[in-house]
Amino acid sequence: MKTNLITPEGMKKLEAELDHLWREYRPEITQKVAWAASLGDRSENADYKENKRVLRQIDKRVRFLRKRIEELTIVTPSPQQQGKVFFGAIVNIENDAGETLNFKIVGPDEIYGRKDYISIDSPMARALLKKSVDDEAIVHTPSGEKTWYINKIDYDL
Repeated sequence: MKTNLITPEGMKKLEAELDHLWREYRPEITQKVAWAASLGDRSENADYKENKRVLRQIDKRVRFLRKRIEELTIVTPSPQQQGKVFFGAIVNIENDAGETLNFKIVGPDEIYGRKDYISIDSPMARALLKKSVDDEAIVHTPSGEKTWYINKIDYDL
């Protein structure tokens, strides 16, 4: 199940996507559908069929975004969180092999297209929650347990 948390930046991106789809992209595609329909026979009209398909995809995404935005809770990091890993933390970790990772813990709606974000629902984030610098976190992965050490915790305050 998805956690219904999101950062303020993540919410702005979802709202911007919804606004773009509804105010710009959908009217543009609707105009193309109307133009293609005006040409007559729709049964063999590729422009009409393709743009109707795109319109259905837009409408599906708009419905999803409207519903999802209502369900989400915006979480803004507070100064009291400093020193421990919570939602919105930017964490630097290291394993025994000396590999380091740096990422921000965000909601599941924010991770797409970002290599530096992980979902609060991920095994890594769950293992790190409430830990402090120099603590070790044991992450349960399909290939077994992995141990990571926390080097740094930061927040965009």
